[in-house]
Amino acid sequence: MNRPDTRNQLFPAALAALATLLVACGPAEQSRPAVSKAKAQPTPVPKGLKTLRVEPRPMERTITVFGSLAPLDHATLSTKVAGRLESVAVDLGSTVQRGDLLVQVEPQDFELRLRQTEAALAQARARLGLPLSGDDDKVDLDTTSTVQQAHAVLDEAVRVRARAQQLVEKGIAPKAELETAQASHAVAFNKHRDAIEEVRNRQAQLAERRADLAIARQQLADTRLFAPFDGVIQERHARRGESLNAGAAILNLVRMDTLRLRVEIPEREVARLQIGQVVRFRTEGLTNTFVATLQRLSPAIREDNRMLTAEADVKNPGVLRPGQFARTEIVIAPAEPILCVPRSAVVTFAGIEKVFVVKDGHLIERIIRTGRVSGGWMEVLEGLKGGEDVADEATVIAAAQVVAGQ
Repeated sequence: MNRPDTRNQLFPAALAALATLLVACGPAEQSRPAVSKAKAQPTPVPKGLKTLRVEPRPMERTITVFGSLAPLDHATLSTKVAGRLESVAVDLGSTVQRGDLLVQVEPQDFELRLRQTEAALAQARARLGLPLSGDDDKVDLDTTSTVQQAHAVLDEAVRVRARAQQLVEKGIAPKAELETAQASHAVAFNKHRDAIEEVRNRQAQLAERRADLAIARQQLADTRLFAPFDGVIQERHARRGESLNAGAAILNLVRMDTLRLRVEIPEREVARLQIGQVVRFRTEGLTNTFVATLQRLSPAIREDNRMLTAEADVKNPGVLRPGQFARTEIVIAPAEPILCVPRSAVVTFAGIEKVFVVKDGHLIERIIRTGRVSGGWMEVLEGLKGGEDVADEATVIAAAQVVAGQ
């Protein structure tokens, strides 16, 4: 809470006067920057002013680190085909749903290519004796005209060779006639094999034309770009009428409903990290404290800074943005009672933490060493005992005013 300007101006000077008097009146060892057990010259406590009790309080053990928010999903969107940009349906900051049409490339060239491949497919089907249109490309080799014609010639050659064989055996025809019939049969047999191979080649061409048709359809479909997930447009790179190469960036899309909190943990703290630990963080400009769960730990410590990267997924209530700086606490141990002193009782003078213990109606300066901080309380590692009363800041100022007036 902000105090009046007059108090902010009075406190450093008054504290300095009080500290100077206490040091001057106390033992020489009190001037050293260490925890002192000696008693300083007591200063009377102003009547009616507040004191605070040093007492055990539950406090979690946490690691305080810094990190930033990043989108859980981030994509640079581009078209798979080259062409002139016909329209862009979104702009910076536009909210989109998965499946929304974002970009349209002029489709005319791809429509013509599709018609061309459809005609080539129909031609390939006709060469196999199939209807011009249809999805069934199965063909019986023996029923094609090419194979039937070659098969008929082969059958005739077989019959001619058989008659020649009989005539030669009976001595009616010369052996040369049999040899001619055998040669004709060999030619017919090879033509039959060629006919089968030709039909198989046409089948392969038909499969190729079918693939060309699928590619042409896909390219036509790729002239339209749809949102791959729910998100917000982060950046727009192209405008209507621009000619784009395949793969050219058009839009940046980020997912905003869930963000990724990424922090770096010092090497000395890594051994105490576990998946599932509670993570609390705050961001600049917001008073909310957000809670998440530690979900991912990097398998290795970075050699350049001796840090381990950890991540937590954060449900975005609508006020968080990727790139925000986050002051983060990771709870590594549940709350346990530890000796604490109110933060308002601890003053820092010349880099030394001090409190003023109230004893027998007097203020006695005590140098302490503190640890964790939670809310309005600080862990006391050295210098105080449970049950002791200390003066709050207002009491110290009042006492300092008394000293300054002496």
